[in-house]
Parts: sequence; structure tokens; C-alpha cells
Amino acid sequence: MYSHGGHTVIMNGNQQGQKFGIQMPKQTHNHPAHQQNHHQTLQNQPSTYSHHYSYSGGLSAGTPNFVHGLQPNDSVDINRDGIDEPASEHWQQQIALAEEARAAGSPHYHARNIARDQKGINSSTNGAVSDGRSDERSRASKTFDRRRQNWMALDFGGQGLKALTSTLFKYDFLVKLYLNWNTLTELPPEIGTLRNLVHLDLSHNKLKSLPAEIGMLTNLRKFLITDNSISHLPHELGYLYKLDTFGIYGNPLPEEIKIKVVDGGATGLIDYLRDSKPPSAAPLSRAWVTIEESSTANQAAEKVTAVSYNILCPCYATRSQHPCSPETILNWDTRKERILDEIRGYEADIICLQEMDRFNYDEYFRPKLSYDGYKGYFAQKSRADTMGGQAKFVDGCGTFWKDQKYLCLDQQYFVFGRKAVNRPDAKASADMLNRVWARDDIAVVTFLENRMTGTRLIVANTHVFWDPAYKDVKLIQVAVLLEELTNLAEKWSKTPPCTNKQVFRFSDEAQLDEQVSTSGPSKVYDEGSQIPLLICGDFNSEADSAVCDLLAHGGFGSQHSDFDDRNYGSYSADGIKHPFTLKSSYDGEMKFTNHTPTYTGVLDYIWYSSNSLRVQKLLAGIDENYISKIPGFPNEHFPSDHVALKAEFAVVSKKKGMVSKADFGSMSLKH
Repeated sequence: MYSHGGHTVIMNGNQQGQKFGIQMPKQTHNHPAHQQNHHQTLQNQPSTYSHHYSYSGGLSAGTPNFVHGLQPNDSVDINRDGIDEPASEHWQQQIALAEEARAAGSPHYHARNIARDQKGINSSTNGAVSDGRSDERSRASKTFDRRRQNWMALDFGGQGLKALTSTLFKYDFLVKLYLNWNTLTELPPEIGTLRNLVHLDLSHNKLKSLPAEIGMLTNLRKFLITDNSISHLPHELGYLYKLDTFGIYGNPLPEEIKIKVVDGGATGLIDYLRDSKPPSAAPLSRAWVTIEESSTANQAAEKVTAVSYNILCPCYATRSQHPCSPETILNWDTRKERILDEIRGYEADIICLQEMDRFNYDEYFRPKLSYDGYKGYFAQKSRADTMGGQAKFVDGCGTFWKDQKYLCLDQQYFVFGRKAVNRPDAKASADMLNRVWARDDIAVVTFLENRMTGTRLIVANTHVFWDPAYKDVKLIQVAVLLEELTNLAEKWSKTPPCTNKQVFRFSDEAQLDEQVSTSGPSKVYDEGSQIPLLICGDFNSEADSAVCDLLAHGGFGSQHSDFDDRNYGSYSADGIKHPFTLKSSYDGEMKFTNHTPTYTGVLDYIWYSSNSLRVQKLLAGIDENYISKIPGFPNEHFPSDHVALKAEFAVVSKKKGMVSKADFGSMSLKH
């Protein structure tokens, strides 16, 4: 739509279409080169209006002049909508939109009236009203880089098109698309791929319905379907939370739809469609995919399953953050039950949850999961220290483990900002204080031992700062995480063997079938990097980020570009290194882990130490056909805007330097 010089550029579909590979079936009509255009004003008048549709030509000789089945002196009943006059303010707008649409019947009308289109579009957002909370969790939208494209609008108006070519839907950079005054009888579901559209004009066609995929166009602000034969609106239109202009005049729609428009305009109708939407068909179950085929050795290997899941804290589940989700979906009492059911269904050995608050850890998840044999450890963001009675609603990270399988030898948590500024070389850095210390994101770390095999396991659970403008802060936070894990792993590698591995039980509790006497001795590790390690969490970083590069490749050199010449002491001056051989359990298998109307991408990971663990199985992604109609979560099938990750690992057989040893001396830990 806008060129580099700031001028509107609308491509003339007829004259330029073939240049871009667009070929569409047309009807050709012979009309005089010039016709008079007589238009009566559509205001408070009787139910029948007489309109004369004729158009000015002026196209090249090879461009047909098409009129949408309306010849001069044809009579059109534009008040078939049946709304009593005088109309409401909103219905007056419908009449005005109809008048505007009916005046745009000449070929490429909008391309010829660029100056009018430069008025711009109202920037209000339907339903996404600020709720007064800080924008703690917002992310920058994934949008087309407009600097690389000097036209973003396409006008196929008045071309007699009977169908749309699939090539059109490859132009996902389009902001405005005019398909008015044609003879389209259906709109392909591929329309949902044009997610940058702000203005879509389908007025004066022969459409009888709209596809559910229309709900994917969540950037739409002006949508015209005036004078079609549409008798039903899909509830997916309720996803169009930015829509403030919706021209529906001249369609045989149900009375209740018209009343919603009369009473509340586009906003009222969109809210109604969203909140009254029936449950959509459930997606196919996520497959449990085998990554490494089982062999006799693999079958005998010790297994561990882990889940990582950002559950969307209730304080962030607001209409302003999730405008496509009805209040009934955002309701925490409903969501928490669905989250718990989902977690239980995974039956994982380790569960790492992010965005869990203290209140729900203490009052809901810990007691509920204890019935399933889990114990847990939780810590929250450091802002809770100053929030008094509201501290219990501050989110953090909670890790749960199967108590029958693992005993906890130690547990720690740390605030990234505090750890960063307490480093000897960081105190004088203003950048460290102003950017890193100001963030209160955390990690919790648990040190576990398998009661039967003696294998020890470090599990880190973290939630990294969200803001894309703070790539340097994310990088420092993960550097601190790896530095602390290095220190803890070295410390824990010296932890003496555990002698008492009995599961705690009350004296009158029934004896368990397992015999504790069969427990194997604790494994001993010569150095910290030999201990199996899992790092789970929401890293708010995509796979090509410096954060993931640091995790996967062991470090980087000085003056990394993400630091943007800021002073972070030895981090920026000398670079960062860590001793772990980490890999992401999901190596491209997931197309996204976070799905909202403004962002869809991979932010969550389960990293593992590849020298001591192997990936065996993974929980696959979401049904692609299902997701093509859903612009964002949460919804009735997914209670968070993130999706859970689950992986199964096999513990690699001990290598040189790793021994099993029993020590029954006085230094043994008692559990």
C-alpha cells in the first residue's frame, strides 16, 4: 500500500496481474465507453429505492468494462434488510457503507482513487480494552517487513472474476484487497493466509457464505460484504477483534444479526459472535512420536519423561492480552481444571510449570498432584518480596517429580538480576543495573536421584524475560543460568551416596509392593557435567536466537552483537562459556509452542545433556488442519496460549569416570 516515499501504491489487478502470475477467470461484457452514473442517497427513505448503475470508462482498450449484473434503470431494493426507519446510528453507517460500495462499481475504482484511500484507517481495537495492568506479557507481532515491498494493496474490483487463483494467496504481505463488483460465488479457505490484511472488500458479488478461515484475518479493521447473498455469518468472525467497520447491508441475514448491528455496530456483532461460538471440532490427538527406534539395549535403558508447560497465569489471562478468547475460556476456575487434567494425562516423571502463582501452587496444584504421587518445589519472581498480601498472586516456576521414582537431594532458586549484579566485575556496570537487575525473572533447580537405579538428575525450570527489545537481557539471564548450573553441578557431583531411599509414609499406611532393599547404590560422578541435566522452560527466544546458540554451542566470544555495545563486565568483554553438551529435544519438530493472534512461534524448550541422555520419544505438534482456523489460544481445547512439551529420554550407560559406589559411613545423607 505504501511505497518507500510514503505514497499509497495500489496495484491495478487487471493491468499488472499477469506480471505477478495472477490469472483469474473473467466474464467479458460490452458496454459503452462512457455511461452516466445516477445515484440516489441512501438515507431514511421508503423501503424501495431505484438506482441507476452506470460507470465511467477510461481504461485501456484491452480492459473490459464490467457491471455486476445491474444495468441502467435497474431497480434495487436496498432496504430488504427489514430494519424499521428511522435507523440507529449504527444502521445509518451500514447505509452509508452500502452507498459507498455501490458507487465503486467501475473497474479498478479504488486504484483510481488513491487520494481517497490515503485517509487511513481507524486504529481502535474491538474488544481489546486496556484493563489497567502493566503490559507484562505482550510480545511484538510477527509482521511483514514493509521496507522490502513497495506495494501492499491490490484492486481487482469490477473485473468480472468468477474465481480466485491460488497465486493470490501467496501475497501474504497484502494490507488491502479489493474484490468488489465481481461474480464470485465462494471465497476459498486460503483467504486465511493473508493475515496482514487490514481492509477487505467483497461487496457486490454472489457469495452465499464465508469460510471459517476468515477468522484468521485478525488484523482486519474494515470488511465489506455489502450486497451478496450471505444468509449466515461464521462464528469465527468473532476472532476479528480489531474490526470497527463491517458492511453487511444487502444480505439476507437473520434478524438477530441485524439487531446486534443496530444496537452495537461492528463491535457488538463481533462480541456476540465470539461469545456465542459453539465448541469447534476437537483436533487430532497429539501423536507420541518415536525418535530413536528401540533396541534391546534401549529397552533395558533407564527412562525419564519430562514435561515443560507455561500454563498462562490468571493475572495475564485478560481480554486485552487475549482478545480472541471469550471470558468463559479465560476464566481461571475452568482453565485450571483443564490444565490439571492435561498434566495428569501425560503421566510424566518430571513436570516443569511456568507462570504458576504461589496461591495456586499451595492451594490447588500441589495438593491435587500429591494424589498422583508427585512432590514439588516452587519459587516466584522477586517482586513478591514487596507486595504484601498480593504476593501470593505473583507467578513463578514450579517443578514436580514422581516421589515413588525420585527423591530430592537438594533444591535451589535464584533471581537472574541479583546473581548478575553480585558478580565481582558487574557492580560498576550501569547497564547491568538498569537493564538486568531491574528484571525479576527466576530459575528453580532440583537435584534428584532415582531411588532404584541411583542415577542422579539435575532439573532446571526457568522463565526468561519476554520483551524482544531486550535480547541482551535474555542473553545475560541464560548466561547466569548456565553459570549457576555449572557451580551447582560441581557442588552436587561431590554429594555423598544416599543410603536411605525409602518413600516417606505414615505409620498406618499400607506397605508398597516395591522392596526398598532392591534399590541400587547412588551413582557418583567425577565432574558436574557428567550428571544428566534437563533445562526446561519458556525462554522467550526463537531457535535462531543468541540464547539458543549459547545453549547449543557452549558459548560465544566477546562483544556479541546482541549486547549492542553495552557493558556487561566479563560477559561482554570476554564472552561466555559453559561445560554442558546441550541439545534441544525438539529439533524442528514443533512449528510453534506459543500461539496468539499477534505471534506464533517456538519459545519453549526442553534442553538435555547429550553426553548422558538420548531422546527416545516426543509429543508431536498440533493438528495443522485444526490450527488453520484458530488464530490464537487459549480456547476450548487448549487452556493456555502455550502448548506443553513432553519428551522421553534414555539414560546413557555410564562412561569412564562415572562409577557406582555405596557408602554407609557417617557422611551418608538420610532421607
